[in-house]
Amino acid sequence: MKRNIIISVFSLLALCVASVAMAAGPLTVDIHGPGQRMVNITLLPPKGLDDSQVPSAPAKAFEELVANNLSYIPFLKIVPISTLLGGDPSTGVKGVDIDYKPMRLARIDLAMTTGWNGSYIEARVFETFSGRRVVGKSYNDVGAMTLAQAADRFCSAFLEELTGKKGFFDSPIAFVRQENKTKEIFTVLPQGRELRRITKLGGFNLSPAWSTDGTKIAFTHIGRTRHELGIYDSTTKKITMMTKGLGQTVISPVFGPSDRLIVALNRNGSTNIHELDGSFKPKKMLARSPYIDVSPSFDRTGSKMAFTSGRAGNPHIYMMDMKSGKVRRVTTTGKYNTHPCLSPNGRYLAYTHRTSNGHRIYLHDLTTGREKQITFGPGNDEYPAFGPDGYFVAFSSSRSGEYKLYLSTRHGDTPRKISTGKGQAFAPAWDTALQR
Repeated sequence: MKRNIIISVFSLLALCVASVAMAAGPLTVDIHGPGQRMVNITLLPPKGLDDSQVPSAPAKAFEELVANNLSYIPFLKIVPISTLLGGDPSTGVKGVDIDYKPMRLARIDLAMTTGWNGSYIEARVFETFSGRRVVGKSYNDVGAMTLAQAADRFCSAFLEELTGKKGFFDSPIAFVRQENKTKEIFTVLPQGRELRRITKLGGFNLSPAWSTDGTKIAFTHIGRTRHELGIYDSTTKKITMMTKGLGQTVISPVFGPSDRLIVALNRNGSTNIHELDGSFKPKKMLARSPYIDVSPSFDRTGSKMAFTSGRAGNPHIYMMDMKSGKVRRVTTTGKYNTHPCLSPNGRYLAYTHRTSNGHRIYLHDLTTGREKQITFGPGNDEYPAFGPDGYFVAFSSSRSGEYKLYLSTRHGDTPRKISTGKGQAFAPAWDTALQR
């Protein structure tokens, strides 16, 4: 199937518009690191459908939601329509209703239209050099409660058509928030909306991790006398706690291959990573060693497991092939490397590396072996978490004086703070489910 936008995949997501002739034709996009020329987009004024009036307040709110979403994309730049000669170049929402010449002269690459008919909305994006439609979606019964959802879904569909990768706009992040003397699990969208409290258990609730379908969150509950394994089910809104057969220590649970729970347990004096069976009982030990092995992380296929181990005398990151059981060391520099997170496609590994200036997030390319620093403080930057596209990275940082969540990319673009309410925020875990 031919795409209206030709995408050349170079390193998986960050866009750069190649030099484009001032003539009709598809927009050629190369995917690589920072330094790219921006893709310019204009949001055209909303229009009424079937002779209906445009509802000014919802239309303005929808445009603001879309503009805010697109502002998170480092390679997109929103160009105000006020910069165009002659003002609004459109009379409707279809491609034939748009005069692209003023936008081509202003070097605008994409134009978005919205049409309203009461609570019914149509949204489209067109290439200005060819007039081809990039994406078109319609949403029925758009009210105040669903307006943000419509904007998120449209922006995700737009980004997927533009890059071949699903956007992150409707993918929630689970995290730990300080609540007085306790720590509880919350979820929030990356834009800082839909903040929800998941646990009210008291004690310390740590290390949230999503199931592959995004319906469950596993976490560690530390009570007065022991650790417990907690499972939150979003369909029932209930939490199930497990302790039997797990020992006194339950650390960093994650959902591994076939959604089996993988967790670090101390059952015989040494903390190792175990796979649990369907009854949440230890089934077998993974990466067996007499040293401390914790913090497992899997790619989307479940064929690779990254983890932290003290087998070299200091905490370092290791990789295990789940089929063969072979283990290899990934990090070799420094004396403290923790919190590994594999990208969904298994190519990239983000982790926390201790430097002389504090903790920083580093990225390791498992294909080339190259490493680079992607956060630079101040304070400490820890707990990296890849988004569903493997391009955006959430992390926790104390740069503001207390730990909060931030959003960057695997190329190290300028971090943006995620609104999580009062209290320090730690340990983000991104829902990477392909379908929600």
